[in-house]
Amino acid sequence: MAIIRQADFIESIADALQYISYYHPIDFVQALEQAYHREQNDAAKNAIAQVLTNSRMAAHGRRPMCQDTGIVTCFVKIGMAVQWDKTDMTVQQMVDEGTRRAYMNPDNPLRASIVADPAGTRKNTGDNTPSVVHIDMIPGDKIEVMIAAKGGGSENKAKMVMLNPSDNIADWVVETMPKLGAGWCPPGMIGLGIGGTAEKSAVLAKEALMDPVDIQELLERGPQNAEEELRLEIYHRVNQLGIGAQGLGGVTTVMDVKIKSAPTHAASKPVTLIPNCAATRHVHFTLDGSGPAELQPPKLSDWPDITFELGDDARRVNLDTVTQADVESWKTGETILLSGKMLTGRDAAHKRIKDMLEAGEPLPVDFTNKFIYYVGPVDPIGDEAVGPAGPTTATRMDKFTDIMLEQTGILGMIGKAERGPATVESIKQHKAVYLMAVGGAAYLVAKAIKKARVVGFEDLGMEAIYEFEVEDMPVTVAVDSTGDNAHETGPAIWRVKLEEAANA
Repeated sequence: MAIIRQADFIESIADALQYISYYHPIDFVQALEQAYHREQNDAAKNAIAQVLTNSRMAAHGRRPMCQDTGIVTCFVKIGMAVQWDKTDMTVQQMVDEGTRRAYMNPDNPLRASIVADPAGTRKNTGDNTPSVVHIDMIPGDKIEVMIAAKGGGSENKAKMVMLNPSDNIADWVVETMPKLGAGWCPPGMIGLGIGGTAEKSAVLAKEALMDPVDIQELLERGPQNAEEELRLEIYHRVNQLGIGAQGLGGVTTVMDVKIKSAPTHAASKPVTLIPNCAATRHVHFTLDGSGPAELQPPKLSDWPDITFELGDDARRVNLDTVTQADVESWKTGETILLSGKMLTGRDAAHKRIKDMLEAGEPLPVDFTNKFIYYVGPVDPIGDEAVGPAGPTTATRMDKFTDIMLEQTGILGMIGKAERGPATVESIKQHKAVYLMAVGGAAYLVAKAIKKARVVGFEDLGMEAIYEFEVEDMPVTVAVDSTGDNAHETGPAIWRVKLEEAANA
C-alpha cells in the first residue's frame, strides 16, 4: 500500500507546469518537423520554421514558448489503495497549490490569465488558480497524473454538437474546421470526444489531446477499427481544406486527430471537438510513494536543425517615422521588419479605451500614427526587456476596430489569426493595415523587443498598455490597405491546389 506525501504531489505539479512551459513534447516537435518538410507554401513553411525556432529557444532558455501560459487542466487517476500522509487538503487544493508555485516561480514567472467572476468583474486571481481538475479512481496503489496548460486561443475554438445517430461525424468536423479561423494557431492537433453525455464528450476530447502523436504510424500500418478509420478520414479531409499554418494556406492544418469515446444513449451522438495549438503543452507522471516525480529534460539535439531565416525581400520599417503613404504601399503577403516604438493593448484595454472615448475622456497615451500590438506579455526576468510576448487572437478586437481607426489615429494593428469581413472592410475604408505575427513564437518575438514600459492602465496587469521599442520584429501583411486578405486568399488557393493534386 503506497503512502503518497502531500508535499511530493504539490512539488510534482509545480515542476510539471514549469517543465511544460518551455519543453514541447518531443513527439510534437518531430511532427512539426515533418510538417515543415511537407509544406509547399512558403508563407506557411516560414511560420512553421518560426514555431520550431521558438521551441528550441524556449527549451534552451527555459522560458515560456508562448506568452499565454494557459489554464491548467489536470487529470488525476488515484489508485483505490492509495493513502495520503495528510488529509488537510483536497486534491483540487493540492493541484492549485502546485499551480500557484509554478506560476509565481521567480526564476521563470508564468503569466496569470485566470479571472474570477467570469460573468461579472472578471478580476484576475493573480496566481493562475483555480485549475481544472478531473479525478478518477482506478485499481492499484499509485497516482497517475496527466497535466496540460491550455492557451485561450485554441480553447476558445472548442465546438460541441448533438448529432443524430445516423449523422456523419467526419462531415461535421470538415464543415466546422474552416469556421474556427486561425485563432487556434494551426498546425496542431484536434481531439474528439464522442459519446457519453454533452459534458462527458468534452472531457473525453480534452483527455484525447494528452495522447502521443502517432498518425504517421497509423498511416503506415493501416486502421484496425472504426475509430482509427475515422481518425484517418478526418486527418486527410481536414488537411485537404488547405487552411495551413497560421491560416495562411498550405499542406498541413492538423498533425494528428485523436479520439476517445464512451457508450451513449441510443437517441444521442454527442461530439466535442477541441483543437490544440502550436504551443501544445502536456506531460504525464506517476507517483508511487517513493518521492516527487522526476521529469527528464529532453536533449537539445532532439530539436531539428531548422532555423527561421528572413528572405532578402523583407521590407524594413521605422515605426517612428512611418507615414500613411508608406502603409498604403505594403501588399498582402509581404514580410515586414518593424523597428521603433509601438503600443500594446488587448481585450480589457480596448474596452476601457472605448468607454473613455464615448465619455469624452482623454486617453492615457496618444495613438496618432502608431501601431497597436495585441499582446499580454509574460513578466521579464534578469536583463529581459519583457518576457515572451507573442500575439493574441486579433478577431476578439474586431468589435473595437472601427472606433480605434476613426478616433485614435492608429495606422495599423498587429496580432494573430484572421479579421472578420466587417473589420477587413473597415481597414480598407480607413486605408489602414493589419500585420500578423506568428502565434506560438512568443519567445522568438520577445527577442526583438529591446525596451518595454507600462504607459497606461497599469491596474490591468498583463492587459495594460505598454510601449515596446522593437528591432527587426518580423510580421506579415495579412490585410493590406486595399482590403486584400491573406486569410481568405491563401486557403482558397491551396484548397484548389490540393484538390487538383488529389485528382491528378
